[in-house]
Amino acid sequence: MSLKKEQYDSIMSEYARIRDRNRRALEKRRTKAYARIPALQELDRQTPSLAMEQLRQRLQGASAAAGPGTPSFRETAARISETRRQLLIENGFSPDYLEMTWDCPDCHDTGYIGRQKCHCLRRRETAVLYDQSHLDALAEGAYFSALSEEYYSGEDLKHFRAARRSCERFVEEFDSVFRNLYLYGTVGTGKTMLSVCTARALLEKGKSVLYFSAASLFDRLADCTFGSWTREGLRELTADLYGCDLLIIDDLGTEFTNAFVASQLFTCISERGLSRKPTIISTNLSLGDLQARYSDRVFSRITSSYELCKLTGRDIRLQKRRRGR
Repeated sequence: MSLKKEQYDSIMSEYARIRDRNRRALEKRRTKAYARIPALQELDRQTPSLAMEQLRQRLQGASAAAGPGTPSFRETAARISETRRQLLIENGFSPDYLEMTWDCPDCHDTGYIGRQKCHCLRRRETAVLYDQSHLDALAEGAYFSALSEEYYSGEDLKHFRAARRSCERFVEEFDSVFRNLYLYGTVGTGKTMLSVCTARALLEKGKSVLYFSAASLFDRLADCTFGSWTREGLRELTADLYGCDLLIIDDLGTEFTNAFVASQLFTCISERGLSRKPTIISTNLSLGDLQARYSDRVFSRITSSYELCKLTGRDIRLQKRRRGR
């Protein structure tokens, strides 16, 4: 993703604070262990001395001078490590008590694995550029278990229950079954809430989720394509759109639709389909409106590759307002 320098510097400063925090925590553990086990401190002093002695011998060309019965540096270090481990266990500590801990063990809280960005850095970039806090705010209280059926009845209730089951199954089988969802129907019937409940459940499983209203998504793509963004910025934006674990496009049809938008929508759903990356689209458009507004190929791709979940009924927001809620 293309971050501004100050945004990138802020993320790197946060990594530095995390490393400092973990180093201080290790130092506290070390102080506690040394106080209880004085012999442990002496063992920890021996390893650097052994390493320096090995280096000295190599520099002097004397690494082979030791007699056949003399243990190697590796053997001695292993013996010290095992003694250290036994001392910790015997005194009520875990064997890894004095090991460094990391918030991200993959990159050791640096943000990079070699020259590649770590997944934790990608998540932080996502939070900055795509305003994940907005999704967090939407997702507050958005649990499947908290959804109410009191605003539905008859066929509307059947539709809601079927759509809810589809969303719950989508989460349950996310890692084993490739599936896309198309939530459509009348205004205010819970389409956005169902998609946000799904997003929250997957975020809690550690999946990367990008949530856009259709208007903001296509505005951003237009700005990247025709505005002042660099080619690299556009490349990274589309890489995230096509590569995140789940993409949610909410309120399709509220954007200003033109040939560019139709083309970008088709490209997005096609690329994600090719890489088996699930997508959820919610809209107030009927299937006929979808075909007329975008193109036959968009209509064909969605109706053939997405599970269609229709929701009907009266606007829940209006019902709540009338009831004074």
